Amino acid sequence: MHGDVQAPLRQCSPEKHPRSPRRPVLSRRCQNQRAGAGGCGRPESTGAGSRLSAGHWRQDVGEIAQGIERALRTRPVPSSTEARLRFLLAAHQGSTRRVAAVLGVSQRTVQRWVTKRPGARRQPGPLQVRAIEETVLGRWQPRIRARRRAQAEAEGFVFHTRARFGFAAPAGSSDDPRVRWITQYLPGEVARELFAARDAGGGEQQQRVILAHALGHAYFRDGGLRAHGLGIAFTDVEFADFSIG
Repeated sequence: MHGDVQAPLRQCSPEKHPRSPRRPVLSRRCQNQRAGAGGCGRPESTGAGSRLSAGHWRQDVGEIAQGIERALRTRPVPSSTEARLRFLLAAHQGSTRRVAAVLGVSQRTVQRWVTKRPGARRQPGPLQVRAIEETVLGRWQPRIRARRRAQAEAEGFVFHTRARFGFAAPAGSSDDPRVRWITQYLPGEVARELFAARDAGGGEQQQRVILAHALGHAYFRDGGLRAHGLGIAFTDVEFADFSIG
Protein backbone atom coordinates (compact mmCIF):
# COMPACT_ATOMS: atom_id res chain seq x y z
CA MET A 1 0.00 0.00 0.00
CA HIS A 2 1.32 3.43 -0.90
CA GLY A 3 0.78 6.57 1.13
CA ASP A 4 -1.32 9.39 -0.28
CA VAL A 5 0.27 11.74 -2.76
CA GLN A 6 -1.48 15.10 -2.96
CA ALA A 7 -0.64 16.89 -6.17
CA PRO A 8 -0.82 20.70 -6.00
CA LEU A 9 -2.38 22.52 -8.90
CA ARG A 10 -0.13 22.86 -11.93
CA GLN A 11 -0.98 24.02 -15.40
CA CYS A 12 0.46 21.97 -18.23
CA SER A 13 0.57 23.38 -21.70
CA PRO A 14 -2.23 21.92 -23.87
CA GLU A 15 -1.19 19.57 -26.63
CA LYS A 16 -2.72 18.91 -29.98
CA HIS A 17 -3.72 15.39 -29.03
CA PRO A 18 -7.33 14.83 -27.90
CA ARG A 19 -8.18 13.21 -24.60
CA SER A 20 -7.66 9.44 -24.75
CA PRO A 21 -7.20 9.35 -28.54
CA ARG A 22 -6.64 5.64 -28.73
CA ARG A 23 -6.60 2.54 -26.62
CA PRO A 24 -3.11 1.66 -25.38
CA VAL A 25 -1.36 -1.51 -26.40
CA LEU A 26 -1.67 -3.38 -23.12
CA SER A 27 0.58 -6.17 -22.02
CA ARG A 28 -0.92 -9.66 -22.27
CA ARG A 29 -1.21 -9.77 -18.49
CA CYS A 30 -3.32 -6.58 -18.54
CA GLN A 31 -5.56 -8.01 -21.24
CA ASN A 32 -5.94 -11.18 -19.20
CA GLN A 33 -6.85 -9.25 -16.08
CA ARG A 34 -9.64 -7.49 -17.91
CA ALA A 35 -10.92 -10.95 -18.78
CA GLY A 36 -10.69 -11.96 -15.12
CA ALA A 37 -7.32 -13.70 -15.12
CA GLY A 38 -5.57 -11.13 -12.90
CA GLY A 39 -1.85 -10.55 -12.50
CA CYS A 40 -1.56 -7.28 -14.43
CA GLY A 41 1.38 -5.09 -13.61
CA ARG A 42 3.04 -7.62 -11.32
CA PRO A 43 6.74 -8.35 -11.59
CA GLU A 44 7.88 -11.06 -13.93
CA SER A 45 10.30 -12.20 -11.27
CA THR A 46 11.19 -11.13 -7.79
CA GLY A 47 14.35 -9.70 -6.32
CA ALA A 48 15.41 -7.38 -3.55
CA GLY A 49 15.88 -3.66 -3.39
CA SER A 50 13.98 -0.60 -4.54
CA ARG A 51 16.36 1.55 -6.55
CA LEU A 52 15.73 2.53 -10.15
CA SER A 53 18.36 4.46 -12.03
CA ALA A 54 19.60 4.73 -15.58
CA GLY A 55 20.51 1.27 -16.82
CA HIS A 56 20.07 -0.25 -13.36
CA TRP A 57 16.64 -1.63 -12.52
CA ARG A 58 15.27 -4.00 -9.91
CA GLN A 59 11.98 -5.70 -10.68
CA ASP A 60 10.36 -5.32 -7.27
CA VAL A 61 10.17 -1.52 -7.52
CA GLY A 62 6.74 0.13 -7.78
CA GLU A 63 4.14 -0.49 -10.44
CA ILE A 64 4.92 2.75 -12.30
CA ALA A 65 8.62 1.96 -12.64
CA GLN A 66 7.77 -1.54 -13.78
CA GLY A 67 5.32 -0.17 -16.36
CA ILE A 68 7.96 2.19 -17.74
CA GLU A 69 10.43 -0.66 -18.03
CA ARG A 70 7.93 -2.91 -19.84
CA ALA A 71 7.19 -0.11 -22.31
CA LEU A 72 10.88 0.29 -23.16
CA ARG A 73 11.35 -3.38 -24.06
CA THR A 74 10.19 -5.21 -27.18
CA ARG A 75 11.27 -8.67 -25.98
CA PRO A 76 10.97 -10.16 -22.48
CA VAL A 77 14.08 -10.42 -20.34
CA PRO A 78 15.26 -14.05 -19.82
CA SER A 79 13.39 -15.33 -16.80
CA SER A 80 15.73 -18.01 -15.44
CA THR A 81 19.19 -17.56 -13.97
CA GLU A 82 20.55 -20.16 -16.41
CA ALA A 83 19.16 -18.24 -19.39
CA ARG A 84 20.54 -14.98 -18.00
CA LEU A 85 24.00 -16.51 -17.67
CA ARG A 86 23.81 -17.70 -21.27
CA PHE A 87 22.92 -14.16 -22.33
CA LEU A 88 25.88 -12.69 -20.43
CA LEU A 89 28.26 -15.25 -21.92
CA ALA A 90 26.98 -14.51 -25.42
CA ALA A 91 27.33 -10.76 -24.79
CA HIS A 92 30.97 -11.30 -23.77
CA GLN A 93 31.97 -13.71 -26.55
CA GLY A 94 31.79 -16.73 -24.26
CA SER A 95 34.44 -15.42 -21.87
CA THR A 96 33.83 -16.58 -18.30
CA ARG A 97 36.62 -14.23 -17.22
CA ARG A 98 34.80 -11.18 -18.54
CA VAL A 99 31.47 -12.29 -17.10
CA ALA A 100 33.16 -12.83 -13.74
CA ALA A 101 34.62 -9.32 -13.84
CA VAL A 102 31.18 -7.83 -14.57
CA LEU A 103 29.55 -9.77 -11.72
CA GLY A 104 32.38 -9.22 -9.23
CA VAL A 105 33.12 -12.92 -8.68
CA SER A 106 35.99 -15.22 -9.61
CA GLN A 107 36.29 -16.82 -13.02
CA ARG A 108 36.24 -20.23 -11.31
CA THR A 109 32.87 -19.39 -9.77
CA VAL A 110 31.34 -18.58 -13.15
CA GLN A 111 32.83 -21.75 -14.61
CA ARG A 112 31.13 -23.78 -11.88
CA TRP A 113 27.82 -22.12 -12.65
CA VAL A 114 27.90 -22.94 -16.35
CA THR A 115 29.83 -26.22 -16.58
CA LYS A 116 28.04 -29.25 -17.97
CA ARG A 117 30.27 -31.77 -16.18
CA PRO A 118 28.24 -34.07 -13.90
CA GLY A 119 28.67 -33.24 -10.23
CA ALA A 120 30.79 -30.14 -10.88
CA ARG A 121 28.01 -27.63 -11.44
CA ARG A 122 27.08 -25.20 -8.64
CA GLN A 123 24.07 -22.91 -8.33
CA PRO A 124 24.51 -19.18 -7.59
CA GLY A 125 23.43 -18.02 -4.13
CA PRO A 126 20.60 -15.48 -3.57
CA LEU A 127 22.88 -12.43 -3.70
CA GLN A 128 24.57 -13.72 -6.83
CA VAL A 129 21.21 -14.44 -8.48
CA ARG A 130 20.24 -10.82 -7.78
CA ALA A 131 23.53 -9.54 -9.23
CA ILE A 132 23.03 -11.63 -12.38
CA GLU A 133 19.47 -10.32 -12.76
CA GLU A 134 20.46 -6.68 -12.39
CA THR A 135 23.39 -7.07 -14.77
CA VAL A 136 21.16 -8.56 -17.46
CA LEU A 137 18.49 -5.90 -16.99
CA GLY A 138 21.07 -3.17 -17.39
CA ARG A 139 22.27 -4.66 -20.69
CA TRP A 140 18.97 -5.69 -22.27
CA GLN A 141 18.11 -3.99 -25.58
CA PRO A 142 20.01 -0.72 -24.90
CA ARG A 143 19.48 0.77 -28.38
CA ILE A 144 15.79 -0.09 -28.44
CA ARG A 145 15.32 1.34 -24.96
CA ALA A 146 17.04 4.58 -25.94
CA ARG A 147 14.96 4.85 -29.10
CA ARG A 148 11.64 4.26 -27.32
CA ARG A 149 12.56 6.71 -24.58
CA ALA A 150 13.34 9.39 -27.16
CA GLN A 151 10.02 8.68 -28.89
CA ALA A 152 8.05 9.03 -25.64
CA GLU A 153 9.84 12.28 -24.78
CA ALA A 154 9.11 13.70 -28.25
CA GLU A 155 5.58 12.40 -28.91
CA GLY A 156 4.14 11.56 -25.49
CA PHE A 157 2.50 8.30 -24.48
CA VAL A 158 -0.81 6.77 -23.42
CA PHE A 159 -1.00 6.00 -19.70
CA HIS A 160 -3.31 3.24 -18.51
CA THR A 161 -3.79 2.62 -14.81
CA ARG A 162 -6.07 1.23 -12.15
CA ALA A 163 -5.56 3.16 -8.93
CA ARG A 164 -7.31 5.09 -6.18
CA PHE A 165 -8.04 8.75 -6.93
CA GLY A 166 -9.25 11.41 -4.51
CA PHE A 167 -10.01 15.08 -5.04
CA ALA A 168 -9.76 18.32 -3.08
CA ALA A 169 -11.44 21.55 -4.23
CA PRO A 170 -9.88 24.99 -3.55
CA ALA A 171 -12.50 25.76 -0.88
CA GLY A 172 -11.39 22.73 1.11
CA SER A 173 -14.15 20.28 0.23
CA SER A 174 -13.13 16.81 -0.85
CA ASP A 175 -14.54 13.57 -2.22
CA ASP A 176 -13.90 10.12 -0.83
CA PRO A 177 -11.19 8.44 -2.91
CA ARG A 178 -12.29 5.57 -5.13
CA VAL A 179 -10.64 3.13 -7.51
CA ARG A 180 -10.79 4.10 -11.19
CA TRP A 181 -9.61 2.74 -14.51
CA ILE A 182 -8.04 5.57 -16.49
CA THR A 183 -6.62 5.66 -20.01
CA GLN A 184 -5.18 9.03 -20.96
CA TYR A 185 -2.73 10.51 -23.46
CA LEU A 186 0.00 12.52 -21.73
CA PRO A 187 2.47 14.80 -23.55
CA GLY A 188 6.21 14.40 -23.99
CA GLU A 189 7.00 16.83 -21.17
CA VAL A 190 5.52 14.32 -18.70
CA ALA A 191 7.71 11.54 -20.14
CA ARG A 192 10.75 13.81 -19.76
CA GLU A 193 9.88 14.47 -16.12
CA LEU A 194 9.41 10.77 -15.39
CA PHE A 195 12.72 9.78 -16.99
CA ALA A 196 14.57 12.65 -15.32
CA ALA A 197 13.21 11.56 -11.93
CA ARG A 198 14.22 7.96 -12.65
CA ASP A 199 17.73 8.96 -13.72
CA ALA A 200 18.12 10.94 -10.50
CA GLY A 201 17.12 7.90 -8.42
CA GLY A 202 13.59 9.13 -7.68
CA GLY A 203 11.20 6.48 -6.35
CA GLU A 204 7.57 5.57 -6.83
CA GLN A 205 6.23 8.46 -4.77
CA GLN A 206 7.93 11.07 -6.94
CA GLN A 207 6.66 9.35 -10.08
CA ARG A 208 3.10 9.34 -8.70
CA VAL A 209 3.34 13.07 -7.97
CA ILE A 210 4.37 13.73 -11.59
CA LEU A 211 1.53 11.61 -12.96
CA ALA A 212 -1.00 13.09 -10.52
CA HIS A 213 -0.14 16.59 -11.79
CA ALA A 214 -0.46 15.46 -15.39
CA LEU A 215 -3.70 13.49 -14.94
CA GLY A 216 -5.20 16.33 -12.91
CA HIS A 217 -4.71 18.71 -15.82
CA ALA A 218 -5.36 16.42 -18.79
CA TYR A 219 -8.07 14.08 -17.46
CA PHE A 220 -9.86 15.55 -14.45
CA ARG A 221 -9.67 19.24 -15.46
CA ASP A 222 -10.05 18.41 -19.18
CA GLY A 223 -6.96 20.34 -20.20
CA GLY A 224 -7.88 23.34 -18.03
CA LEU A 225 -11.44 23.69 -19.36
CA ARG A 226 -13.22 22.76 -16.11
CA ALA A 227 -12.81 22.03 -12.38
CA HIS A 228 -10.26 24.81 -11.94
CA GLY A 229 -8.13 24.38 -8.82
CA LEU A 230 -9.09 20.75 -8.27
CA GLY A 231 -6.27 18.85 -6.55
CA ILE A 232 -5.67 15.15 -7.21
CA ALA A 233 -4.54 12.39 -4.83
CA PHE A 234 -3.18 9.38 -6.76
CA THR A 235 -2.63 6.34 -4.50
CA ASP A 236 -2.77 2.52 -4.28
CA VAL A 237 -1.59 1.88 -7.83
CA GLU A 238 -2.66 -1.63 -8.81
CA PHE A 239 -0.92 -1.48 -12.16
CA ALA A 240 0.44 1.07 -14.64
CA ASP A 241 0.97 0.54 -18.35
CA PHE A 242 2.58 2.92 -20.83
CA SER A 243 1.92 2.73 -24.58
CA ILE A 244 4.63 4.37 -26.71
CA GLY A 245 4.05 4.95 -30.39
